[in-house]
Amino acid sequence: MQERISPLIDRQITFAHRGARAHLPENTIDAFELAIRLGATGLESDTWLSRDGIAVLDHDGVVKGKVRNKPIGMFNRSELPVWIPSLADLYQRCGSEVHLSLDIKDINSMGAVVRTMVESGNPEKTWLCHPDLAFLEQWVGRVAGANLVHSTRLKAMLKGPERHAATLRDMGISTVNMPFPDWNGGLVALFHRFNILCFGWNLQYPEVLTTGLRMGLDGIFSDWPDRASDAMNRLDG
Repeated sequence: MQERISPLIDRQITFAHRGARAHLPENTIDAFELAIRLGATGLESDTWLSRDGIAVLDHDGVVKGKVRNKPIGMFNRSELPVWIPSLADLYQRCGSEVHLSLDIKDINSMGAVVRTMVESGNPEKTWLCHPDLAFLEQWVGRVAGANLVHSTRLKAMLKGPERHAATLRDMGISTVNMPFPDWNGGLVALFHRFNILCFGWNLQYPEVLTTGLRMGLDGIFSDWPDRASDAMNRLDG
């Protein structure tokens, strides 16, 4: 059996990808609440900005219509469908004790996200993710202590993972997030040597979840928070 490698974080985070989307419609308050009941220690969603400056949670960033879809940014918060929650709604219903990973899909939403987090959330347990390093660099030191996360793929590290780890460290970006197939134990150890946390996404099956946790990933993302919780409990037991 694969030896379990220690993560950098005190307790590995099991993020519910868009809530408990394997069980309920994704990115809804019901899905987020169910994820917590099923044992998730983190929630994940995507952020967009409404026309009146409110950070809201949705994956695609559009409101579907009978004729055509319209961007969320064309609507005030009060005009959006009831199933699209605001970030403030999420904090109100789910609290701020679980970790929260936010994919900043609309870069214009970052300011509203940070303001809402400061007012209602927990910066230490907030992970702000984006694929553009230049964008993340602009926010270093401006996110009230939240964690900045580079969402990327191994093939995009043109100068190699070791140089990439050093770059993240020097920029003040705490975490790298890649799809699970890009990870192995040696790569996790490499990033950990630079004190960079490692997140992996798209872990769905029990054996995959167990493998990800054993290799020392600090956070894992799954549509199945119950399976992720069970995998964590088995390893801890």
